[in-house]
Amino acid sequence: MSFFSALFYDKVMQYTEQACLIEWRRALLENVDGNVLEIGAGTGASLGLYPSKPSLTLYLAEPDQHMRMQLQQKLQSQSEMKATVLSCSTESIEADDDFFDYVFVSLVCCSVKDVAASLQEIKRVLKPTGRFIFLEHVAAEPGSQCYHWQQRLNFIWRRVADNCHLNRATEQSITDAGFVIEEIQYEKMQKMIAVVQPTIRGIARIACE
Repeated sequence: MSFFSALFYDKVMQYTEQACLIEWRRALLENVDGNVLEIGAGTGASLGLYPSKPSLTLYLAEPDQHMRMQLQQKLQSQSEMKATVLSCSTESIEADDDFFDYVFVSLVCCSVKDVAASLQEIKRVLKPTGRFIFLEHVAAEPGSQCYHWQQRLNFIWRRVADNCHLNRATEQSITDAGFVIEEIQYEKMQKMIAVVQPTIRGIARIACE
């Protein structure tokens, strides 16, 4: 992502954040505790939504240097927030096996280079009893008009939106990676163009082998 794209990202997303994303993230994160990793933390949209618990240790991974710079600036302005910022990608997380109690992704799986590799890395660093929390925009129902336009526009969208895919079947990818989805909700993202509106959000655990 370019410096200017990162600079204006918050302004572009602010109406959608206020309309639904803040509420959705807050609800998803209300019970997290222990070692918590947020992948693709971006400019820090979720920073103020984590519960205030002395037992919570937060790690924020953001590979884009321009986004990471804004994230670090926000952290400096929130002295009560203690977090470690990582520069690693989703496909190669800087952490030991079975380290995190929770891993959270928000609008990340749409743009990673390798979804399967990313989910395997999340499994690797997540404790066997841990939980994977996700909030992603996804492909619409196959056969729908929205799905049709997602397919047609995806090639162009990826090039103007930093590898963001309109048509990824992320729910299927999560189960294919060996997760069991415990909770899931389907809802349209508000204040966003139609091809980006379909979303899923929920909680998954690692399947017992």
